[in-house]
Amino acid sequence: MKKTNKKHLLARYLPVFDWGRDYNRTAFTEDGVAAIIVTIMLIPQSLAYALLADLPPEMGLYASILPIVAYAIFGTSRALAVGPVAVVSLMTAAAVSKVAVPGSEHYIIAAITLAFLSGLFLLLLGVFRLGFLANFLSHPVIAGFITASGTIIAASQLKHVLGISAGGHNLYEIVVSLFQNLSDINPITALIGVSVIAFLFWSRKKLKAFLLGLGVAEQLATILARSGPVAAVAVTILATYIFDLSTQGVAVIGDVPQGLPPLTLPSFSADLWGGLIGSAALISIIGFVESVSVAQTLAAKKRQRIDPDQELIGLGAANIAASFSGGYPVTGGFARSIV
Repeated sequence: MKKTNKKHLLARYLPVFDWGRDYNRTAFTEDGVAAIIVTIMLIPQSLAYALLADLPPEMGLYASILPIVAYAIFGTSRALAVGPVAVVSLMTAAAVSKVAVPGSEHYIIAAITLAFLSGLFLLLLGVFRLGFLANFLSHPVIAGFITASGTIIAASQLKHVLGISAGGHNLYEIVVSLFQNLSDINPITALIGVSVIAFLFWSRKKLKAFLLGLGVAEQLATILARSGPVAAVAVTILATYIFDLSTQGVAVIGDVPQGLPPLTLPSFSADLWGGLIGSAALISIIGFVESVSVAQTLAAKKRQRIDPDQELIGLGAANIAASFSGGYPVTGGFARSIV
């Protein structure tokens, strides 16, 4: 009886010991294919999300390694892809810019500390089994918040699509700044940006049907259609290299530090914690609600069960892992999870 209780307790807090027993070669092969596609998709995404948070691009990569491992051990979803996401990146920039100057060493330390505080907050909620509190959050409020964040994110990234300088702390300031600098548009950058956006919209809705019309097998057509973002990245990288577009005003990421994520420690400054604790709680709640929504949607398709309390622990562990590996706050992402 004691042995059974220990196994139950172990599976309760380490779900890997539950689903791991049923893991087989077929699942491993399918996960391997998905991993290749998602990894190729994740690299440009994580770099872009780090830049959205006003952080060095490599921090996006760092936040995409150990947090995923931690979630795989402690989380209950078998399909959720944990890592940097747009909304949390935007919230990180807003929170950290209040206590540090973007681009400074203190800014980076504050972002790492924010991940640690978010992880602690999520762990506490999970240990005290408070996952049910998410049920009391108004869906229209969360949907409105995410929609508004998406609008601001899209507007803030138009300067990169058009190759101009623009800025602002809210949507109005960003739009005004964009219009003031429209005369500085880089034609090549704009052509690449608009073309890629158009292709991504088309590939999402039409590419699979187009491939099926060419006689491609349905399973292969599905994989190729979901690989649309990968194709866009590959083609634009090739074009930038062949035509040396960086010398014609097209901005590139540049050199990214190589090697494994560094071992980092969050700051334990009381003043910094005081300036970040409120934002950490908000980021944790928004990230948890978004993550659980995606996880439950995907689990329902395969008749699997998601434990909200354990999800809090899984996401908490992922954020703490991010803080010790040079990352910043993470949560479950919709786009990569769907792929």
